[in-house]
Amino acid sequence: MARSTGRPAVCIATSGPGATNLITAIADAKLDSIPLVAITCQVPLSLIGTDAFQEVDMYGLTLSITKHSILAKTTEDLPMIINDAFRIAQSGRPGPVVVDVPKDILSRIIEIEALPEPAEICNYSDHSKLPAKICSAIAERINSAKRPVLYAGGGIIASSAFDELKTLAEKNSIPVAVTLMGLGSFPCDSGLYLGMVGMHGNHSTNIIFDNADLIICIGSRFNDRTTGAAVQFGKKADIIHIDIDPSEINKIKKTFISLASDARSAMEKIIPMIEENSREEWLETCKEKRARYDKKHHSISAHPESVIRAVSAAADKDAIITTDVGQHQMWVARNYPFKTGRNFLTSGGLGTMGFGLPAAIGAAIANPEKQVICFSGDGSILMNVQELATLADLKLNVKIILLNNGQLGLVRQQQELFYNKNYIATTFITAPDFPEIAKAFNITGFGIDSTAPNSMTIEQCMKVHGPVLINVPVQEEYNVYPMVPPGESNIVMMKGEETEKSEPLKKAVS
Repeated sequence: MARSTGRPAVCIATSGPGATNLITAIADAKLDSIPLVAITCQVPLSLIGTDAFQEVDMYGLTLSITKHSILAKTTEDLPMIINDAFRIAQSGRPGPVVVDVPKDILSRIIEIEALPEPAEICNYSDHSKLPAKICSAIAERINSAKRPVLYAGGGIIASSAFDELKTLAEKNSIPVAVTLMGLGSFPCDSGLYLGMVGMHGNHSTNIIFDNADLIICIGSRFNDRTTGAAVQFGKKADIIHIDIDPSEINKIKKTFISLASDARSAMEKIIPMIEENSREEWLETCKEKRARYDKKHHSISAHPESVIRAVSAAADKDAIITTDVGQHQMWVARNYPFKTGRNFLTSGGLGTMGFGLPAAIGAAIANPEKQVICFSGDGSILMNVQELATLADLKLNVKIILLNNGQLGLVRQQQELFYNKNYIATTFITAPDFPEIAKAFNITGFGIDSTAPNSMTIEQCMKVHGPVLINVPVQEEYNVYPMVPPGESNIVMMKGEETEKSEPLKKAVS
């Protein structure tokens, strides 16, 4: 809900296992900078420290995975505590806040004259207060660059700086690459768009970064999945780093110039000082690199990349896409045509399997007018398959595209490529019948079967009203390429060549 709307969201859990079940989700929100207020129940104050039934120290457990953790000790403090929780979650770099409330504090009734006024959110949104000297130096370095690239992360989306990024890129003709969390921050149909950078980014994009003389990083934190071997990343370039979190600046990469600011405010201040520049030679070089290094789309109709393109062709233009974590996540990131922000919801920093279906439910609740599509894998969907009950109860317009290869695909790929094909615990011997599981939850389920009567295409399946699960078989040997081996420089990419089989995409039967 928070990611699709840009507003903070709330979750509530019982004491003990209810609260600990939230820990993974809280850590996920912390790493991906999502404003969240988690309210957990606790045993009565008099029982804290006695190992009472369902007593867990949520304050201590969550200190390292939240922006702030609070244990409420009086009922009178609750209004201000909740107010502060929302302020902290939204101020600066967004993130989760936990409020742990003992049962007796929650049960008491008090009288108050009025709720406190909402606290002021500090987001560095006044660009007039940014240091003019640093902003001027940034603009001067951009204007003088010969081979600049823009490196856009989730901070663009968090600050709704889509227009500013587009203006900056087009005014100075700067190619734009994005991180996984930055997908949708820049339109994929722009001639300046380079796609993703990093481990599963475009080969050409990584080559272009290696040849750049200036990398302008806005709203990203130089994650290892993006940089590869950090010491080799952008080694020929000066680095400008703009990020709302000062602690991220100079943490991984030493910068030439840096600015602690939200993305939109910084660009609003800098853009007027940016010169018009066509950069014909640099853009032509980038075009040549893309033609030389990037592989063509798969022509196999049953390949996951082809399935994803078929889904995108059938989907609403403003559909919200969620994914779980694994091969399907990377295939979607590489192949779905994201043109706007807040339309791609995935687990980036923590890589949490089971994220996709609950995220789709939250997005559908917060955006009832929009179509929501969840791409998942047969491993990931089992992590939170019980949420099909929630989906059925709420009758939400969510379409689940299940890319089913009978494997924990991304782990199997690593075992194949880097562990001498020692396959351990990555193959499902007994494959669940997912369409039948969906039907057991009173959800329409389709399985792919070219020999069955009453066959339907993916497009027809997606037009069925209400929640739908479409199970698409995927050959187990398909890998996600290109790929940077862990710990290697981004320019060391495994491209992989799969045999192009002529097997057509089978049709679906209800």
